[in-house]
Amino acid sequence: MSGELPIWQPSADRIAAANLTRFMHFAATRGAPDGDYTAFYRWSVTEPAAFWQALFDFAGIVADRGSDPVLADADRMPGARWFPGTRLNFAENLLRGPDAAPALIFRNECGTRRELSRPELRAEVARIAAGLRAAGVGPGDRVAGFLPNLPETIIAMLASASIGATWTSCSPDFGISGVLDRFGQVEPKVLFTVDGYFYGGKTIDSLGPIASVLERLPSVARVVVIPYVSAVPALGRLRDAVAWQDFGEPGAALACQRLPFDHPLYVLYSSGTTGVPKCIVHGAGGTLLQHCKEHLLHTDVHPGDRLFYFTTCGWMMWNWLASGLASGATVVLYDGSPFHPGPQVLWEMAESEQVAIFGTSPKYLAALEKGGYRPRERHALPRLRTILSTGSPLAPEQYDFVAAAIGPEVQLSSISGGTDIVSCFALGNPLLPVYRGELQCRGLGLQVEVWSDAGKPVTGERGELVCAAPFPCMPVGFWNDPDGRRYRAAYFERFPGVWHHGDYALLTERGGLVILGRSDAVLNPGGVRIGTAEIYRQVEQLDEVLESVVVGQAHDNDVRVVLFVRLRDGVVLDDALRERIRRQIRANTTPRHVPARVLAVPEIPRTISGKVVELAVREVIHGRPVKNTDALANPAALEHFRNRPELTD
Repeated sequence: MSGELPIWQPSADRIAAANLTRFMHFAATRGAPDGDYTAFYRWSVTEPAAFWQALFDFAGIVADRGSDPVLADADRMPGARWFPGTRLNFAENLLRGPDAAPALIFRNECGTRRELSRPELRAEVARIAAGLRAAGVGPGDRVAGFLPNLPETIIAMLASASIGATWTSCSPDFGISGVLDRFGQVEPKVLFTVDGYFYGGKTIDSLGPIASVLERLPSVARVVVIPYVSAVPALGRLRDAVAWQDFGEPGAALACQRLPFDHPLYVLYSSGTTGVPKCIVHGAGGTLLQHCKEHLLHTDVHPGDRLFYFTTCGWMMWNWLASGLASGATVVLYDGSPFHPGPQVLWEMAESEQVAIFGTSPKYLAALEKGGYRPRERHALPRLRTILSTGSPLAPEQYDFVAAAIGPEVQLSSISGGTDIVSCFALGNPLLPVYRGELQCRGLGLQVEVWSDAGKPVTGERGELVCAAPFPCMPVGFWNDPDGRRYRAAYFERFPGVWHHGDYALLTERGGLVILGRSDAVLNPGGVRIGTAEIYRQVEQLDEVLESVVVGQAHDNDVRVVLFVRLRDGVVLDDALRERIRRQIRANTTPRHVPARVLAVPEIPRTISGKVVELAVREVIHGRPVKNTDALANPAALEHFRNRPELTD
């Protein structure tokens, strides 16, 4: 790996113009090393108070700073307190910024386009905030959204944040039980919904499902309905409902209440595929500061840049995208299928809207590649400089595809973190080269390491991804966990006093990361730990295979590897193709990686945010129940794995 050539390198002009270069010069006046990222990263984790204060000032965070230290109780994890005397408001920081460029641009699969300026956004936030106050919402109350990725969703979130309420959301493709499993725990006082939404050329009703939700959600005192699929939604189908345009006070003044740094901003949810979702509470200050770091320094967002990420409101990348407003970006929202009416839809948008940063997933890139779609041959994308990818590990071959099909001059940044921290541990970097299959660097200010089972940091070896020191975007806690027991059990039991993230990973000698899969899905044949991503990277190179899922099955007092593949239409999984798959895996990994069984399925189960659910498949093939199928986008797909005779011998 050390002799491999990079697939992308920044130009001298790009390095000179990067926000990170400016920030390193800025921090050098406060004792930081200048010009060497490795040394600068080391300073950021050995001098965390100095680093985070420098970032606070560089990002121009609007706050009542106070005179308290940056970090109190630094020896406690969890329990460290960041900026304990500081008071700020998340919405106030997102709503400032240049008025010249649009704040939001919205597109959907039907061809609708809308644009909001910053003054228009501020006015709408003020109007909706006044409506929330009139509905009795105050600091600490919960406001929920059952919403697509609309401008109104951003507005409702910012209105909630402006008065100190806590925002939580699900996308409207969540089932009734999935919504109740989430909103039922946090008991929102006001709920925003649409009358319906569009996906894949279909119009789907939302009022029926939300009416069923409201029957079992007595905490909701007011429902606000956004007309999306019809001009006049049928409000009579819901109790305590009012139309969006009739809610609030037109012309209201914007008033953002400054609250403690760790005041609850968001409740996000774990995937919930193995039980009721965990309700993860994130603080306003930590979220704001971390997102400013990731946007300004690691993604190199400049004022007026068009920032896009394909996401729904049920995935943390929506929260991440919204925060781009704080860095002066124009946030580009898209609602609908990324393949309707065809694979060109997002690229036509990127071309016409002059998108600079385009966020997506490995699944989407793989679908483009398998379908033979090459954006650079069909679209002029002179402003596009960065592709971001997250949601699952990005295979090395997908780096080649992006360079060939989108452009070698475009930086490909695979990033990785999670709902748990509403941000990333591993990120891109405008100053460093990109190597195939490798996330460029660890996030500044985060002491990210890979540990052996013995709890020792290792380089060049597989192990557990950890963060060994406190960081501002750690959750405030879990909802309804007053003594913190469930919170500590989730992240601090494996290595006491150290954040255990649950990813199986490798830290390279040059400081990059390779994510090998989730720790709880690691295969263990013959006592050898294998990350699932190591197998996916090989099998999905074959043209016949569209996607796959691999799990371990208990067999003969050991574990055997079982691979399920979804094939192209018309392709049959015969002995010859099975042998090709095994040969591809054996030649590029080890004999331990080779699956004992290779089976075909017509569909791979995924969460609503698009992640393959390895644990649910593992439960099904062992005859055990899957506790919460409402967290899945396609729960019926699990039936393809049940009672397979090929797995009984």
